[in-house]
Formats: sequence, structure tokens, C-alpha cells
Amino acid sequence: MSRISFNRKRAKLKQLLGIRARLALLALILVAPLMLDRARSLEDTRGRQIALASQEFADLAQHSADTQREVISSVETMLKSAAYIRASGGVGRSCEILRASLPLNLPWILSIMIVSKNGLVQCSTLNKLVGLDLSDREYFKQARETGGFVFSDFLFAKSSERPIVMAAYPVSAINREEDAIVVAGINLDWMSKIMSNLGSRPGVSAVLVDGAGVVLAAPADQASMIGRPLDTLPLLSAVAEKVIGSDQPDGSLSFADGGGSKRIVHFVRIPGTQSRLVVSIDESSVTAAINREIRSAYLQLLFVCLFVLLGALVAAEKLIIRPINMMVAMAKRFGEGDRSVRAARNRLPAEFVPLARAFNAMTARLIERERELVATNARLTVIASIDMLSGLANRRGFQSRLDFEWMKAQQHGSELSLLMIDVDHFKLFNDSYGHPEGDVCLARLGETLAGIAAETMGFAGRYGGEEFCLLVPNTDSKRALEIGEIVRAAVLNLAMPHCTSHYQTVTVSVGVACAKPNDKQQPGDLIEAADAALYAAKHRGRNAVVEHGVVRLTDGAIALAS
Repeated sequence: MSRISFNRKRAKLKQLLGIRARLALLALILVAPLMLDRARSLEDTRGRQIALASQEFADLAQHSADTQREVISSVETMLKSAAYIRASGGVGRSCEILRASLPLNLPWILSIMIVSKNGLVQCSTLNKLVGLDLSDREYFKQARETGGFVFSDFLFAKSSERPIVMAAYPVSAINREEDAIVVAGINLDWMSKIMSNLGSRPGVSAVLVDGAGVVLAAPADQASMIGRPLDTLPLLSAVAEKVIGSDQPDGSLSFADGGGSKRIVHFVRIPGTQSRLVVSIDESSVTAAINREIRSAYLQLLFVCLFVLLGALVAAEKLIIRPINMMVAMAKRFGEGDRSVRAARNRLPAEFVPLARAFNAMTARLIERERELVATNARLTVIASIDMLSGLANRRGFQSRLDFEWMKAQQHGSELSLLMIDVDHFKLFNDSYGHPEGDVCLARLGETLAGIAAETMGFAGRYGGEEFCLLVPNTDSKRALEIGEIVRAAVLNLAMPHCTSHYQTVTVSVGVACAKPNDKQQPGDLIEAADAALYAAKHRGRNAVVEHGVVRLTDGAIALAS
């Protein structure tokens, strides 16, 4: 008795301290200190300042990417023009034209060169580059291999050791008989000018680094960084490994520099290269004033926040996350086909018990519904493929069997024969004896064909109306003609009266076609051939068996079809 009373009190206490009550209490503890107007106002201001700085990062990265794309497009256009000039004339003439036509409005193009297939510079808008060997450059090899436009990664020029990028375009893309490569050197000063837009901002630095982490461009007031590895720079050494070693094209990270100041770094890969634009901002410089006020407010809230955080984590894990994960795991197992899964109600908080009951009831109903659907689908599949009058397969069922036997015959290299069978003067039969007798006639024909199909290992179907078909696998034309004669004779022996027929009894005409399926034929070709033979049998006076191209008359003689 005492145990029952204890269990009742325990159940009431569990209901009183349910998840809703506990979360409500937790919300009061969490919300009360965080609703302080001063703290909220300060956080909003700080958030706006950080968001503004982040937007500037995004704008700078987007502008740099757009400018890079424009430069790549203009360089590609210039190289294609140069390649066309080279394809139209000799090296000397082409070089004169290139020197005269180098546009002044493309200051980022340092030089344009015509390079032979072995990598030697034959002609250049800068005379000092003639004779330079570029055969070991990856962009030169790639242009020869791909036969298209190539824009290299950032590298240092052989002649000046200045950081540049190179572009290449094979003349063979225009004239296959020419094997020269047109190459252009690209200046990086334009990128430094773009990054100078932030050069005057306190606490902000922006540099362009190549795939190995070497600084290639920087604002004018930070030009001393150019040519130095990223990991040797005091402000950016902490991000060198994460930026250069990252597989992500872009991202953000934060860290504290040597002076204890927090910095936010945003890096973006320049399209078409392995280089990245790295933008760094000193958060303390941007939010110095507001940080002092926030620090004072957060000292007051520190202990409360720690308590709320710990309580929220424990409560969320035990009261929300764990039950939800349990229900999700059970639903996943059920979805994967485990029909025995059920929710264990004794391991869930009281508020989740109705959900567990509903889940268990749902699984039981779904299992029963699935059984019913499987049985119904099986019955519908049979009904959809059977002609109820003749008891044979209908046109849909026959077509499905034809496709299967066609594929099987094609795989094994065997022959496949088809007999198209039509009742002679069936419309006159219906007019004379009525449609009920016509249905009886079709039913008897169905029984007869079913028997013949069983004896010949064939498949019979009603193709439509008074037209039937008999599919006989692994059967050549000679045997198919024999089976056709068996069908014709069997129907004649039924001796069903037909007063309007020349034979005074129900007869059929049979068209026979045989094929050895291959990739150039389709199942429909076999049907067309058998149908054509059937038409020839009708033309010959009916009660005949005709092969596609050959006629077998009622007396067993064979004649060519006209």
C-alpha cells in the first residue's frame, strides 16, 4: 500500500515539474538579467558596428573578384586578337602589329609575347624578353595540353622577379597548323590600388597572397609587405596556416594578436587562381569606446550568465534534446524498414508520452496499411493485365511480355515468332447472331489459344476487338508457320456456325512474323511485320496462314505474298 502511495506522489511530482514548468522557470532566470536596457542597447550598438565592418569586408572581396573577372576577360580578348594576327602572318609581321596595337587602356598588360612550341620567346612587345625560355612554366604546358585560354596562378617574373600573373592562348585554337603560344604578362599594381581603399582606415589591413602564402600586393602604406611570406608578418602570422592550408575558397576567423587585441580576418579566393585576398580588422579599434561600457555591464552579468548557461545546457540535453533524438532515431529506423521499432514510454518525460503513444499507434497503422496496399497492388496488377472476356492477357499485358521476350532473345541470340490472329467477318457474325453470341465466340477462341500456347510454350493475348496474338519464343519461321496452321485448323474444328462466311463456320486468318532481335530493331517492328502478313492473309481470301513475305494456303501449300 505504501509503495502505491509513493508511486502516485512520484507521478504527481513528475507532472508538476514537467518540461513546461521547468522551461518556464529556466526562461525567467535567463530573460530577467538579459532584459536590462543598458546591456541590450550596448550590444545592439556593438553588433551594428561589427556588421558594418563585415559588410565592408564583403564589399571589398566582391569588388576585387569583379575587377579580377573584368581583367581576365579583357586579357583573354586581347590574346585571342593576337593569336588571330599570328595565325594570319609570320612572326616578324605579327610582332610589328602587336607592338603597334597594344592598347593603352589596358595598363595591367605589361607585355605580349609569341612563344614557340619549345618555349622560347620569338617576339615580344618588350625586346628584353626575346629569347626567354618559358618551357618550364605550368601555364605554358597547360595551354599546349588544353588548347584553350589559361590564366596562371600568381608568380614571379623571370626577367624582373616582380610578382605577376601570366595568361596564355594557343594559336592552334584558330589555325591548327600553327603551334605557337601567345603569352601576356599581367601587372599586379591594379590590385594594390584596389586594396588602398581601406589603407586609411585605422586597424585595417588588406593583402593579396599567392598559393604559397607570399604577399603579392598590398596598399601603398603597407608596400613593405610585398614579397614577404604571410607567416613572417606580425599581424597576420597567426592566420597563415589556416588561410593557406584551407581547402575552402573563402571564410572568416578571429584570433588575438601579440598585443592581446582581437582581430577578425576574412579571406576570399580570387576566381581562376590559387591566390587569396586577406582582409584583417582590429575589432578593438572599431569598437574601443563601446567595449569599455560593455565590459562594465558584462561583469555584472557574468555569474548569472554562467549559471543560466550551465542550467540551460543540462536541461536542454536531458529534457529536450535526448527525447527528441530518441524519437528521431526510432522514426529513422522505421523509415529504413525496421517495423519492430516502438517508442519506450518509460524512458521519456511525461510530456513526450502522448507523442510516443501516437508514434506507436501510427507505426501499427502504417504496417497494416502497407500490407493492404501490397495485396491491393498485386490484385490490380493482375486485373490490369488480363482481358476478362477471353481470359487471356490484354494488350497491355501482351506488350509487357513482348518487351521481356524481345530483350531475352536479344541477350541469347535466339529467334522470336509472333502470330497475329483475326476472326474473319466478325462484324457480320455479330450482326447475324448478336453481341452475346459474339462474346461467346471470343471466349471459346481464348480457351483454344490458351491451350495451344500451353502446348507450344507460347504466350497468348487478346490484342483488341476480334484480334488475338500468340508469341512463341525460341521458334524459327518454319515452326511458327506450323503453329499458325494448328491455330487455323483448331478454330475451324470448333465448327461454330457463321452463315455469312464463305466457309459457313467461324474461321481465322493468321499473320506470322519471325525475327532475331538486335540493336537496329524494335519490338514494334515484329508487330508491324505480323500485322502486314495478317493483311495479306485477309487479301488471299481469309482462313489462311501467311508469313511475312510468304503465304501458307488452307491446303498447306506455300506461296509468296504479293
